[in-house]
Amino acid sequence: FTGGRAQLLSIPRDLKVQIPGQGTQKINAAYVFGGPDLLVQTIQDNLGIPINNYIEIDFVGFAHVVDALGGVTLAFDYPARDLKSGLDVPAGTQTLGGEMALAYARSRSYQELRDGGWESVNGSDIGRTGRQQELLLTMFDQATSPGKAFNLPGFASAFADQIRADSGLSVNVLVELGRAVLGLDSSEIDTKTLPVVISNEGGVSYVVRTEPDATNVLATFSAGEPFPAEG
Repeated sequence: FTGGRAQLLSIPRDLKVQIPGQGTQKINAAYVFGGPDLLVQTIQDNLGIPINNYIEIDFVGFAHVVDALGGVTLAFDYPARDLKSGLDVPAGTQTLGGEMALAYARSRSYQELRDGGWESVNGSDIGRTGRQQELLLTMFDQATSPGKAFNLPGFASAFADQIRADSGLSVNVLVELGRAVLGLDSSEIDTKTLPVVISNEGGVSYVVRTEPDATNVLATFSAGEPFPAEG
């Protein structure tokens, strides 16, 4: 949070990085090799982003959080599905419970029913990241909408039960953070995905930083400045 605004930067899981003690790997491997501590170190070493706190939520925990909010309402222009994640929704405005919201967030084989046939739409990891950001902002809008009876302390306790966090993030700290967030409008939350391009190297498919765009995004994020415009 800075200057009455918040920023969310997504890092693709297939990003090519140097993991301390493990060499060249995809960034998601850092967690496999050394848990949160090695993941944090890898992000700081490769991206130069200082990390003060850590929160981790698994798939089951995410579904419970969505249900604690009463579901999340999204508009679908076409019927949508993902045979791998289990997503299956008709067209129109739909309120997704935790299980279906999770299927939407996990979808990497997203399809829409257009003109009588199923078409793949934004099915890559980058497309999935965009849907995840959309989902988070929609959940935020619903929690902060006028007339929404939102019990922040109660929700913070339920949220704390579903996450893994560093020792500095007590329930009281989560409540204070929640109050700061609820004072914002979704238009005051800037979202960005680290600019990358697919690169096949030695039979391994990575995504690598697109320069100078990636460096500019990282610099503005670290400084708490607005993200650079697209293009």
